[in-house]
Amino acid sequence: MTIPQDPHLCIDLHCHSTASDGALSPAALVERAAGRGVTHLSLTDHDTIAGLVEAQVAAQAQGIVLIPGVELSCLWKSRTIHIVGLDFDPEADGFRQALEQQNDNRWSRARMIAERLGKLGVDDLLGKASEAAGGDVPGRPHFAQVLTEAGVVRNTAQAFKRYLGNGKAGDVKAFWPELPEVVRWITEAGGVAVLAHPRKYQLTATKLRELTADFRRAGGQAIEVSTSGQSSGDLGFLAELCRKEKLLASQGSDFHFPGAPWCELGRIMKMPDGLEPVWHSFRQPVLSDAPA
Repeated sequence: MTIPQDPHLCIDLHCHSTASDGALSPAALVERAAGRGVTHLSLTDHDTIAGLVEAQVAAQAQGIVLIPGVELSCLWKSRTIHIVGLDFDPEADGFRQALEQQNDNRWSRARMIAERLGKLGVDDLLGKASEAAGGDVPGRPHFAQVLTEAGVVRNTAQAFKRYLGNGKAGDVKAFWPELPEVVRWITEAGGVAVLAHPRKYQLTATKLRELTADFRRAGGQAIEVSTSGQSSGDLGFLAELCRKEKLLASQGSDFHFPGAPWCELGRIMKMPDGLEPVWHSFRQPVLSDAPA
C-alpha cells in the first residue's frame, strides 16, 4: 500500500541512484518518484552525496521537495550496519571530509573484494566492476554483474550465493568506522541519524533491541519503521521498538531499480499510529497541513 499519512503527502526517505548502486540517474529517479505521487523524497546513496545537485534540479522541475540524504556504512559488534542521514547541511566541512574518508574506505573494500575473487580468473575484475559502476567505486552488485557477464555465474543471485553474500569471500566488512562515529558525522552536520532497515540485518529480536539501544545512546534519533519487503509482524515489532526507545519514525522504499514491484518508489506499508514522524523534526518541518 502507499505511504501517505494523509491524502496530501507521499514521503519516501530512502532510495538509490547511479551515484551509488541504483539503476536510474538522480534525475530519472526523481521523475519516476513524481510519476508515482511522491511529494517529499530523500536520495540516500551509499556513502556519497554526488547525486544531490542533479536530483535537486530535477525535483524543482517536478515540484517535489528533496530532503538531503545519504546512507552511511558503519560497524556495530563487527557487523555492517547502515545509518541514513537526513536533512543535514551538505556543505558542512566536517561532513564533506567524512564522506571523503568513506570513499577511501569503499575503494579499499573494493580492492580487497577484487583480490579475494581473483582466483575466478576474470581479467581486470576491479576495472570492469568500476566501469559497471559508471567509473565510480564498485559495490558488490557491480562485481556480481561482471561475474555474470564473464560467465562465472548464471546471474547476480548466484553470484551473491556463491561469492558475494554474507560470509562469502567477497563479503568484506573491515573498512567501516564504528557506529557512534557515523552518527556523530550526521548530527554535527545538523542532520537526523536514522537506523536503516533494521530487519534486514538478520538479527535476533534480542540483538536488534541491543543495537537500537546502542544507536540511541550514540545520539541516533530515528529508526526506519516502514520499508519495503517487510511483513506486518516486522512493522509492529519495529513500531514497538521505536516507542520503547523514544525514537522518531522514518520510512522509505530503499528503491534501487525498476521492475521490482515489492520495492517501488512511494509504495510502503503505512506506519502505525502513535509514532512521531521524523519529518516533523526537519529544519523545515513537513506537517500534515502543509501544502504538498
